[in-house]
Amino acid sequence: MSRVSLESLSHIGFLLLPNFSMIALTNALEALRMANQLSRKRLYRWTLLTTDGESVAASNGMCLNPVSAPSATPDYDLVLVCGGIHVRESTEDAHLAIIRRFAAQNVALGSICTGAFALARAGAINGYRCAIHWENLTSISEEFPKTQFTTDLFVIDRDRFTCTGGTATLDFMCHLIRHKGGKSLAADVSEQFILDRIRDNGDKQHVPLLTRIGTGHEALLEAALAMETNIENPLPLDALALDLGVSLRHLERLFKRCLGTTPAQYYLDLRLRRARELLLQTNMSVMGVTVACGFLSSSHFSKSYRGLFGYPPSHERRHYMHEEAVAA
Repeated sequence: MSRVSLESLSHIGFLLLPNFSMIALTNALEALRMANQLSRKRLYRWTLLTTDGESVAASNGMCLNPVSAPSATPDYDLVLVCGGIHVRESTEDAHLAIIRRFAAQNVALGSICTGAFALARAGAINGYRCAIHWENLTSISEEFPKTQFTTDLFVIDRDRFTCTGGTATLDFMCHLIRHKGGKSLAADVSEQFILDRIRDNGDKQHVPLLTRIGTGHEALLEAALAMETNIENPLPLDALALDLGVSLRHLERLFKRCLGTTPAQYYLDLRLRRARELLLQTNMSVMGVTVACGFLSSSHFSKSYRGLFGYPPSHERRHYMHEEAVAA
């Protein structure tokens, strides 16, 4: 399928599954509404869709009106499937038929929260990269191997738009608004909702370590927690292992088996991701961030940063300064 022009997106349909996430949906709608309000233009319009035009309850029991049944000749530029809890039971044959019909009509498709499950079951994201809420990541990856599920907050892959939901929906919508209404408008929308910054599609959702590795690995969990609380003054790994009552070799085996990496690399990546947060969210100098994240030299910090993110920390600082200037 061809890549969709983000500037052309205007009419967005939201296909509501039973037990959909209210916070994910309303974050999307409010961002679009605010873009219209601040621009004083009708940049976006939206339609809430259900299979039969009747309301369905969100996971919190609330219903939104009015809703419509999908028309035979849709004029939607994008249809997002809105999921929530119990998505397997909530995804019905009627939803799959609607998704497949939109796909056949070359309507761009996407999802928020767990709606990606319905897209996958309908075969609409085979061969695509895709985002879904972390609680469903492992199981859905195994069930639908033709789709590349990621830990990204949101993914735009050609004509498929998927978002993890929750507050990430605001970031996702601001990303769309930036392309249609400009960076200044997107910054204004984010300020209205008191966002520290607009996260982009390179940002990862935080997947709790316990979810990733399961129970029965207390030493690994304690090691990761100790690393998280000792960023500025990194702990020597042999001393960390001694404090945990295990050998360094045992700790290395745990990290390799459960996380596919070494304790040293995990610790380094943790410090570099903290550095990125500081570069994007504060006005700290690059040298200040270097020290705050436990690096002894700026050259080592820059080399390590480039190795993980593909560009030097100075690139991140320029991005921050540019966004500040645009917002002003």
